[in-house]
Amino acid sequence: MFLNFDTPKLFNFEFNDFALLDEIIAEKPQIQTLYFDEIQIIEGWEAYVRGKLDQSFQVVVTGSNASLLSRELGTKLTGRHISKELFPFSFMEFCEFLSKEKNAESVKNYLQQGGFPQYLQFNEDEILNSLINDILYRDIIVRFGIRDERSMKRLLLFLAGNVGNLITAGKLKQSLEVKSTATVQEYLSHLEQTYVIQTLPKFAYSYKVQLANPRKVYFIDNGLQRVISPFFSQDLGRKLENAVFWELRRQFSEIYYYNENHKECDFVVCQNSTPVQLIQVCWQLNTENLFRERDGLLDAMHFFGFEQGMIITLDQTDKMIVDGKTIEILPFWKVFGG
Repeated sequence: MFLNFDTPKLFNFEFNDFALLDEIIAEKPQIQTLYFDEIQIIEGWEAYVRGKLDQSFQVVVTGSNASLLSRELGTKLTGRHISKELFPFSFMEFCEFLSKEKNAESVKNYLQQGGFPQYLQFNEDEILNSLINDILYRDIIVRFGIRDERSMKRLLLFLAGNVGNLITAGKLKQSLEVKSTATVQEYLSHLEQTYVIQTLPKFAYSYKVQLANPRKVYFIDNGLQRVISPFFSQDLGRKLENAVFWELRRQFSEIYYYNENHKECDFVVCQNSTPVQLIQVCWQLNTENLFRERDGLLDAMHFFGFEQGMIITLDQTDKMIVDGKTIEILPFWKVFGG
């Protein structure tokens, strides 16, 4: 059985109405799995779902609201739920959805359009504008009772225009003229909980050192970011870095940036707290940036004792061997094209 609680027909649905739903389910003994979309609209829904689980039904709950985040489900359905994160389309899904070849031109399209299916289907910016407004107002401002809407909007615009850059709550407080650092940290937390952004800590074996250092910020979708921050739309290098981050985030939960000896490597990918991969991102390697990009990656490779590293570009393929260490230069579409 599939039921969407966000349909106008169910706008007056209340907890007591679940008894009517039980009567319908009882009339159809072949039903074993229940699909509830946007069920978080109904107050006390967790108790009903717990009851159906106890009756040996399989229940699939989907929704776009932040109240369905796994950290909150952990208290409501302890030991009875498996959470799945659903992101906008990856590059491979983007190409399959639009029947595109996996090449550099498709990457450029992906960096501009992003991966929200409805937008890709109709190609109307209003869809993305409506989406970000829904998230901002319904999932953040209303849900968390934020009174200073103006500061939250300004923070969102600032972050959208500073993808891949380092941020601190203290500097954001000054830029946005917010009263306290704690307020900025609270706003950042809301944006992360609703998946609008993710902040990336510096790699350090000490958690205190991680907390003391600035974080890098990444935006959930390049298309969504484009409609919020048009002036940023031509910075293709940052867009490529943003896309690489989210491709990695789909596979790994432990990602950091490296910054030691005044040298930086974009991504340190870890599994079980152990670094397993080092990745640098650059739109196009040339004589002006080659040494900076290469040396940042090499420094990280020496630091972690790695023999191999990777530089992801738009469309370059090459290999460098420096001090006995191998650096693979690969196009984004080859690395993430399946």
